Amino acid sequence: MSSLPILGAALRYDDVVSLKDWIFEKNRTLELQDFSPVDILDDDQDDLIDAYKTLLDGFTGLYGIHGPFLGLNLAASDKLVQNVVTVRLLDALNKCERLGATHMVIHSPFSAWLSLNFVNFSFMRPSLFEAAAETLAPVIKRAEEIGCCLMLENIEDTDPTLRNDLVEEFNSPMFQVSIDTGHAHMANGSFNAPPVPDFITVAGSLLGHVHLQDADGYADRHWHPGEGNIPWGAVFKTLAEIPAAPRLILEVRDRQHLLPQTVARLEALGLAQ
Repeated sequence: MSSLPILGAALRYDDVVSLKDWIFEKNRTLELQDFSPVDILDDDQDDLIDAYKTLLDGFTGLYGIHGPFLGLNLAASDKLVQNVVTVRLLDALNKCERLGATHMVIHSPFSAWLSLNFVNFSFMRPSLFEAAAETLAPVIKRAEEIGCCLMLENIEDTDPTLRNDLVEEFNSPMFQVSIDTGHAHMANGSFNAPPVPDFITVAGSLLGHVHLQDADGYADRHWHPGEGNIPWGAVFKTLAEIPAAPRLILEVRDRQHLLPQTVARLEALGLAQ
């Protein structure tokens, strides 16, 4: 590894304020987490968007948002549900345009049950991909117009190839794969999915974004790296070996004020900065 990767952080507004000096010092990649609720429409966060524009004045790093996700299935077969999902994602992209955000995280529709039953129900895989294509087509078109890359994050995925296949169907530079290390670790520990480094290897050149969080292989913990049992040395080694330079973002559930210390520990291990 020629140089240690600089880690960014997924934060809400108050935490960005608190950690501003640490973020600006190295222009760490930011992911703004205030825009994920599904019951907030485009014009309901005008004051927050204006506040972020003021706060980020002079910031030259990359930044994006976590898009809405609760209850929004990207591969719903019902046309009415598809429309709701599309509208919510388009609303979020409008916020991205106003913020100047260049990525938006969206959640994968795949699960362990689906992967185990694609052979059992032969119609299911093509139907899911068709529904996802119908839902996402206008969203990806809009993302291309504003230069905001959609990052497809693993949630309940046990087969890391499925998101690759969906991303490749669109063949768009504004649609890439995302990996959440804790989600992958949970899938490995609870559903016999591949380990985290293999998720990274499979994503390969399609990998545009990584949520770094630690876990125990049982649940979605979002602990600080070092508090669970993910093999971080292997994770960073694999990230350095693939033909991609994804945005590396710490996404922890609490104690965000300790992120500088967490990164310092990783730096002391020669993994990141």
